[in-house]
Amino acid sequence: MKTYACTYALAFLLALPLRADPMLIDRFEDGRAEGWRFISDQVMGGVSEGRATVENGALILRGTVSTANNGGFVQVRLQGLNLPASAKSLKLRVRGNGQDYFIHVRTRATRLPWHYYQARFSASSDWTEVRLGWDSFKPSNGILPARISANDVTSIALVAYGRDHEADVRISEVWAE
Repeated sequence: MKTYACTYALAFLLALPLRADPMLIDRFEDGRAEGWRFISDQVMGGVSEGRATVENGALILRGTVSTANNGGFVQVRLQGLNLPASAKSLKLRVRGNGQDYFIHVRTRATRLPWHYYQARFSASSDWTEVRLGWDSFKPSNGILPARISANDVTSIALVAYGRDHEADVRISEVWAE
């Protein structure tokens, strides 16, 4: 009888989904943002302006986003990611000016500069934890596969996008969970 109970208990435990340990992608408490690069729509003729800095333990993206001249974004991007395949989401600690911002990810399938997957989040004036599951990322066009997984992700970007506005958003930590 004990053997059957142990066998069933072991089978039950083995059937449970494994939860991966979280992987820290970056934390900005040391005052650096190594590998993060600022990009604006000026690379394609737009007129948005901004900058990315690290202050008080956070990566800060500020700027004026303008849709004039077919523009409309400022971003700070980290390339060269190698996330664990078991990660189901990104977790961010964010703060901002009460507006909506985006996380853009690029994958092995995003070959052209204007291809990406995006997920929207709101950045309140208080520090908030935001979790974005891979299913919340939508492709920028119909050519890209509809779904992504962690092992496909090659870059992540914090983005102010799509409308005329003043951007002021910061992140203090980025995790893959």
